[in-house]
Order: sequence, then C-alpha cells, then structure tokens
Amino acid sequence: MYRQILIPVREPSEVEPLIRFASMVLDPDGEVRVLHIIPTTTLPQVTREWRASVNLVVPAHEAGAALDVRVDPEVRASTDVPGEILESAESHGVDAILMTLGGDKRSRNPFVGHTASGILHHAHADVLIVNRLALGAGRLPRILLPSFRGAPMPRAMQVAEDIAVHNDGASVTTIALGPRASGESDGAADREERTARGVPVTHKRLPIAGSFVRRGRLPNLILQATQRERFGLLLVSEEGDLAGGALLTRPFLEDLFRAAPCPVLALRC
Repeated sequence: MYRQILIPVREPSEVEPLIRFASMVLDPDGEVRVLHIIPTTTLPQVTREWRASVNLVVPAHEAGAALDVRVDPEVRASTDVPGEILESAESHGVDAILMTLGGDKRSRNPFVGHTASGILHHAHADVLIVNRLALGAGRLPRILLPSFRGAPMPRAMQVAEDIAVHNDGASVTTIALGPRASGESDGAADREERTARGVPVTHKRLPIAGSFVRRGRLPNLILQATQRERFGLLLVSEEGDLAGGALLTRPFLEDLFRAAPCPVLALRC
C-alpha cells in the first residue's frame, strides 16, 4: 500500500512495535524511515542526546532485519518537532506518517503538547496514529471499520484489507452508523463479500437516534456501537462526522484513546 513510511519516535521502546505495525501496510519493496528529533539546539545537550540516540538507531536496524524490512534511521535536532517531522516527510516524499499520541512528560495530562495536531493539520501524506494497545497487539483476527457514511472511505478499506492480508485469515467488518431512515427496522440484513485478495468482509448497518448523536460524544458513540463486535483492531478514518465537520481532531483522538479498551488505528488521508 505505502512505498515509504516515516515513523517519528521519541524512545527506544517505540521503535520495534512501530516498525512491526508499519510492515503490515508497507509495499513489499517499501522503506521505513525512522526519525528521532532531539528537541533542543543547545550544544551540550544535543551532544549528549546524539550519543544516546544509538539506543534508537540500533533497534531500528535490528527490527528491520528481523522483519525483512528496509529501515533508514535518522536523527535531527530542532526545537520545532512537528515542523521538523513535516519537513522530513516533504523532503523524502513519504506516502504516510505513522506515530503514536505523545505528550509532555512533565504534565499530568499525557496528551498536552503532543505533535499529532500539527501533523494532522499540515501533512500532505496520509497520517496513521495508533494507540499503545495497537503496538502491543499480536495477531489481529478481525478489523472493525465504523463509518458515519453509507460505506467506509476506499483508502480506509484498503488499509484494513492490507492489515487483514498480513494477519492471515483475518476478516473485516464495516458498520455504517447513521440516523434511522423512515420505516427502517433494527434488524437490517448483513451483507457479506470477499475482496479481490480473498479477505472476507461483512457490511452492517446500525441505525442510531439523531437526538442521541447530538447529545453524545462521538468516541463513546463509536465504542458503544462496536462493543458487541469481537474484533482485534478498531480503525477510524477521517471522513467527517454526522454534522459534516472534521472527525479526527485532537479532542476526538484524546477521548477515543483514553476510553478504548482495544487496539485503535486512526487514519487521516
């Protein structure tokens, strides 16, 4: 799917899980670029952190060798972390940026100061943001793809299919969420099909009350709508909410990642 993926990392523990996740949506001859930003330009600190960056570079090479993935690690120093990530993505012409939500460790709020907002708003490449549970997940037997449209976005469906193919035998279930149509019953029949690559897909529709949508919070609405489904990964995409506004905002991701008891992937394309 993606020819080149940029992975910004902050600490060694993120390197192998993020490369492993990237390998599920990477072209067979694709490349992963691992980028570590030293968030200062003060010379003594830059020197110390540059030496310590070997603890990220070595695991990157080791993970690439173990997964048979071409990996090119890079270390930069800048006080503008989002800007440096975007500049690297532009200069190397990457197709996607894969990252986790991260915040200021000095704050009690783990999302304060994270760079995802800037990346989501300004990146020209696709942006994939995963929660910690997704990084620690093993085999993913089923991918669940909720949508506020009649069908999921083609790009999101393609990502779900790639992940399913990588997890041999996995299936995809789409759930269309929306206000109940006139005369529509609760028990609408599911529709099943197989993709050209043999991935089984089940399409479901779940009518919801419009009044609940106006009062409810969208992350909770999605989690409540999917809680009866057995799945290994929840994939939400940037498609607009029921009011037509942007879905993958910083507050939405913060609320979803806090509340989700499962692996989550958010895709902005």
